Amino acid sequence: MAAIDLSGFADKFRADADPWATFSNADEALKRRAILRALGPGPWGRVLELGAGNGSNSAALADRALRLDATEGTWEGTTLVAKALDGRSRTRASVLAVPGRFPRSTYDALVVAELLYYLSPRAMAATARDVAAALRPGGRLVLAHHRIDYYDFAQHADGIHGRFLTDTRTGWRTAGGYRTGRWIVSAWIRA
Repeated sequence: MAAIDLSGFADKFRADADPWATFSNADEALKRRAILRALGPGPWGRVLELGAGNGSNSAALADRALRLDATEGTWEGTTLVAKALDGRSRTRASVLAVPGRFPRSTYDALVVAELLYYLSPRAMAATARDVAAALRPGGRLVLAHHRIDYYDFAQHADGIHGRFLTDTRTGWRTAGGYRTGRWIVSAWIRA
C-alpha cells in the first residue's frame, strides 16, 4: 500500500468535488443512514466531525447538533464542506489535519468516518488520545470505515476500530452499529 497524503487529497478535490460519489452512491447513502442511526436522534450539543471530506455527511450531522464543527485536512476539502453546510446556522467548517488541536476543548459527540486508515499508526494513536480528551464522559463516538483495504491506505482496515479504541486509553461501552461486507459503523459511549 502506498498511502495518500494531504496533497493527494487536495488534488482529488481539485479534480472532482465528489471523487468517491459520496453524494450520489446508494451504498454511501446507506452508510450515512447507519452513521445517523449510530449517532442517535439528538439533538446533541457540540458535535465534532473529523475528516469531513467533501461534506457529504456534514449536512445530515448538522441536523442532529446544536453546534457542529466539521473539520477536513485540506483547504480544498474544507471549501466543499463549507458549501455543503451553506445556510445552516451553528455550523463551522475548518481545516484540521489530525493529529491537531480541535476547534473546541469538549464535545458531546464525535464522528470519524473514512479517516483512520489514512493515518500512520503513530498519528492515529495521537488522534485517539485527542478524541478521548475532548469527548465528555457519557459522550458518543461514531466510527465508520471500510472493512477492506484500498491501495492508498497507510494501514489495514481490518480491526481499525478496535486499534483506535485501544489507542484512546480510556473505557468504552458499545452503543450498537451496522456492518456490510464492505464497511462497518460502530457507536461507543465514553466511560
